[in-house]
Amino acid sequence: MAETDLVQLVDEHGTTTGQTQVGDAHAAPGLLHRAFSVVVVDDAGRMLLQQRADAKLRFPGLWTNACCGHPAPGADLAASAARRVREELGVDLVDAHEVGTFRYRALDAGSGHVETEYDHVVVGRAAGDLLPDPDEVGDTRWVTAEEAHALVDAGVTTPWFVDVLRIVAPRTVDAD
Repeated sequence: MAETDLVQLVDEHGTTTGQTQVGDAHAAPGLLHRAFSVVVVDDAGRMLLQQRADAKLRFPGLWTNACCGHPAPGADLAASAARRVREELGVDLVDAHEVGTFRYRALDAGSGHVETEYDHVVVGRAAGDLLPDPDEVGDTRWVTAEEAHALVDAGVTTPWFVDVLRIVAPRTVDAD
């Protein structure tokens, strides 16, 4: 998505209030806008993570869920998520469904950009062999929920990934 493409501005309940360019939405102090985070799972229950390419404008080099993006104003969320998975990972997203939403705000100290997003979490499966776009994706790996939480604990993930995990793979507390 180009910095001049349009995104949907929303209120704290996710109701669309307008639109703005991607670059303006991410300029400090940040404008609350609609986004999606796609979690791709396999038959073994693992999730696909991507390491964001070093060329990414926001949070480069960090590990995160399979794909993220913004639906254009008026665009269907599921179709937007599937299109972005195809662009970044080279596979089709199948059996996709929304499992929750969250709001977050995070400053990328390296770029000065601010993420202020109302994020829809979409879970699906990949159909086909991964063919990541190297301008978007530095690396990929399939991980268990425990391995994903360990990456968060190590501080090598995007700020929104902890909320994605809270929705799709909450930590369990061992009972004594």
